[in-house]
Amino acid sequence: MNLAIVTFALFTLFVGMYCWYKMRSDKFETASSYFLGGRSLGAWLIAISMLLTNISTEHLIGMNGSSYKNGFVVMAWEVTSAIALVIGAVYFIPRYLKMGLTTIPQYLELRFDKSTHTIVNLLLILSFIITLLPIVLYTGAINFETLFDVSERFGITKEESMWWMIVLIGVLGSVYAIFGGLKAIAYSDMIYGIGLFIGGLAVPFFALYEIGETDIASGLKKVYEHAPQKFNSIGSSDSVLPFGTLFTGLVINQIYFWCMNQVIVQRALGAKNLKEAQKGFLIMGLFKILMPLIIVLPGVIGFYYFNDSLYNNQDTIYPELVKKVLPVSLIGIFAAVVLGTVLSTVNAVLNSAVTLFTLGVYKRQINPAADEKKLVRTGRWASILLAVFGIAVAPMVAKAPEGLYQMLQELNGIFFIPIASVLLGGFFIKSISATGAKVAIFTGLAFYLLTTFILKVDIHFIHVWGIEFVLNIVVMLLVSKFYPNTNPYQPVHTGEVNIEPWKYTKPVSIFLVLATIAVYYFLS
Repeated sequence: MNLAIVTFALFTLFVGMYCWYKMRSDKFETASSYFLGGRSLGAWLIAISMLLTNISTEHLIGMNGSSYKNGFVVMAWEVTSAIALVIGAVYFIPRYLKMGLTTIPQYLELRFDKSTHTIVNLLLILSFIITLLPIVLYTGAINFETLFDVSERFGITKEESMWWMIVLIGVLGSVYAIFGGLKAIAYSDMIYGIGLFIGGLAVPFFALYEIGETDIASGLKKVYEHAPQKFNSIGSSDSVLPFGTLFTGLVINQIYFWCMNQVIVQRALGAKNLKEAQKGFLIMGLFKILMPLIIVLPGVIGFYYFNDSLYNNQDTIYPELVKKVLPVSLIGIFAAVVLGTVLSTVNAVLNSAVTLFTLGVYKRQINPAADEKKLVRTGRWASILLAVFGIAVAPMVAKAPEGLYQMLQELNGIFFIPIASVLLGGFFIKSISATGAKVAIFTGLAFYLLTTFILKVDIHFIHVWGIEFVLNIVVMLLVSKFYPNTNPYQPVHTGEVNIEPWKYTKPVSIFLVLATIAVYYFLS
């Protein structure tokens, strides 16, 4: 295990030195250079940075833990993302770049008014530091405690070990966001993204190689025969993810997450032109179709090895599997890659949160006269404060009854669906007014909190998302009847980037949609 620690340290140091070398001449004298990488990102950098921003330990730990318990039914979170990415590439990204947006809520100020923009900004910042950041930090700590037996090595309790790991990961992740901005995040993501695919595929490869006694196909057959029910992707009505949810709340969530979520879309907003942004989105769509091999299949393989012995502690299944099947020398490198996915998500969340705060709240509401350097300094101080808050909240997410990934999605619904409703209503229904949008935001928040966490109605929370979305649209239409829209906004091209589309966008999009359907057909 000492060899694993050494390889872990060396690989992590290499990535840090590489980022320093690539960024050594960057001065960050403008907000655009700090928050959007100077609008210079290419397709592969966008796609891989999106991948690492999205895939972190809440996926590697949480989703593999869920698949260990529930099987391939949970792959819907990943595979259906490809269709949402197609929608983003074809419809939303061209419009965002045409308007020259820096943040997604900025559109709400143009479409509605300044107060709608501020409300959504604050809700998004809360969602980042209350839900996503703490769960990423906590699952990262689980991974390293399980892989390296930190508590045993240092003679401390597991609770103390988790605290120290959370603090260490939080501090390391903050460094990239505070001192390097979006471009440093993208450079580190390029290396970690390659490592994630190689290392992530190595886990099921070595496991099936061992199970099949050097024959991978035979190993997969044995895993299937051991628990064929785990390979069914069509969830029953009482499962953790019923198939019907794909057509109600899940579709709204996926469109929001991949087309409107600042953490994700910020990479495309930093594109050098529309072609690169669209290519980046569609490359990411291909990644998402392949991701079940890394974040679903290992959990099912874990059931072959451990049966139901870890059902009460499902979020440890992935690091336990890694320890069991990977050679010791590779454990260190893969642990470094896993750390990279954690750092990527931490710094991406911080970068997006401070972008929303600095440009959306501080610049517009607190200090409109702030110059570019002042904005960069404010962003760095905001990163520090938000990181401290996220670290403090992280230990509170322990012992989620249905696993950490399921808990993350339940909490996300508090914020995502009201914001998605307002954004989609703003784009597609011209009659909706600013007053209607604001009433719908708070109606949606109250409805979801009441039904899911107070009354705890016997309806799957994703179906509740769908009901809430319809309710929000109805509320916006009704309120707008009495308080009509007075802002006839029409998007104009600001000239920030070239918006000539990529000529292969449509055929690649059709391929991704058909591939998504095919995956469900073969796993039904």
